[in-house]
Amino acid sequence: MRLVSVVLSGGSGSRLWPSSRRAHPKPFMRIGDSTLLQQAIERGQACGTGDLVLVTNKDHVFLTRDVLGQMSDPPATTFLLEPKGRNTGPAIALAALQCAKQFGDDTVMLVLSADQLIPDVEAFVASASDAFRLAEQGALVLFGISPTSPETGFGYVEVDRVARESQPAKRFVEKPDLRTAQEFLATGRYYWNSGMFAFTTKAIIAALERHAPEVIHAARNAMNGAKQQNDSLHFDVHQFGLQPDISIDYAVMERADNVYVVPAKFSWSDVGSWPSVASAHVADASGNTFDREVVAIDTTGTHVQVESHGPKTVATVGVHDLVIVDTPDALLVCHKNAAQEIKQVVNALKSRHAEVTELPSTVHRPWGTYASLKEEDGYKVKRITVKPGESLSLQYHHQRAEHWVVVQGKALVQIGDQELETLPGQYRYIPLKEKHRLTNIGNDMLVLIEVQCGNYLGEDDIVRLADTYGRA
Repeated sequence: MRLVSVVLSGGSGSRLWPSSRRAHPKPFMRIGDSTLLQQAIERGQACGTGDLVLVTNKDHVFLTRDVLGQMSDPPATTFLLEPKGRNTGPAIALAALQCAKQFGDDTVMLVLSADQLIPDVEAFVASASDAFRLAEQGALVLFGISPTSPETGFGYVEVDRVARESQPAKRFVEKPDLRTAQEFLATGRYYWNSGMFAFTTKAIIAALERHAPEVIHAARNAMNGAKQQNDSLHFDVHQFGLQPDISIDYAVMERADNVYVVPAKFSWSDVGSWPSVASAHVADASGNTFDREVVAIDTTGTHVQVESHGPKTVATVGVHDLVIVDTPDALLVCHKNAAQEIKQVVNALKSRHAEVTELPSTVHRPWGTYASLKEEDGYKVKRITVKPGESLSLQYHHQRAEHWVVVQGKALVQIGDQELETLPGQYRYIPLKEKHRLTNIGNDMLVLIEVQCGNYLGEDDIVRLADTYGRA
């Protein structure tokens, strides 16, 4: 049996703002020692999958490569790079077509979400083994989670009776209201829909052709118009956008008659809110979850997360059941009971065109990162890191001059037609409208401090003349 992991890495995670933002969404959040995306990939590897097909937004590919680069044994990966979000139906259709072409019709696809938390990997492998056995027999398999509360944010799937054995699905219900969810819980006939699946490429393609021909037809057109570049498939924006925006549940699972539910033998969280993030940490005797640097007086049931450019002490006094998330450019203080309302904060900020919903405080780029440390009228101070062997684009600015001081590593600084090796403690000045480029020619991370001076300091004041990453 050929096993392939298909990891769907998308979404914005707006309920986890300010840590999760459009340019740095939930799969790249660290829970414990690694990101949720890395945990999903390793979960598939533990099941014996030798290859990985990863579906993600094209803007997140370098973040994803960073995650793979940090793994001790990264799988051979094929990237399907979406120019825009198109839900799980098209994503799985595209992945199935790629798997059929690359690995064969009888390949078993283990479809995983990149933003879920499953601490017990051994128990997950046991459930996956049951799923693979059913998938080999032609079933479309869903991992079902035994509900522990009347959640309104999850889809439900009905069976004859929640049990330890796998059984056919009877019907699907999308996100019921509270009263209906309470009734579901009382009957003992419903699982939560985990959004994880197993099936052969042949079975899911046949199901799409029968129940959602418009989805598989549009996916084939998108694949035919795609361009292969090394390990990545790049889609034409227009053809990709013609795919229906539909979930795999609506497209196939609710209509097919060969859907089986494998009950999860593992604990599971979709990490969909800050209380669920808190529950993934070990609480102290007062029910608090935070780092040792937090000073807590008369505080109970509170989660504190600090993401700072430097050391910072946070103190809480006389507070209970709060979520406090402190980042360099945003502070969230929220009662745990109101955590689902954080999405309204994000919507309000978007209506003001606030960049704080888009970019994280440390912005990741293919070559490294930058973080704004200080900004006032006329100047901005940034910390820039560049990976070994990487370089920024050859560029110039209409409205700002820049001052660069290297503090770590070895840089090659191009100013005009002159190239200058620059070591820690050395300084370079880039005049207004002068072309320039920064390259890390050392073996270690290059770190420098940049001071921008000018009347306009926006990120859009960049004219790229040449770029390694195709952005010029």
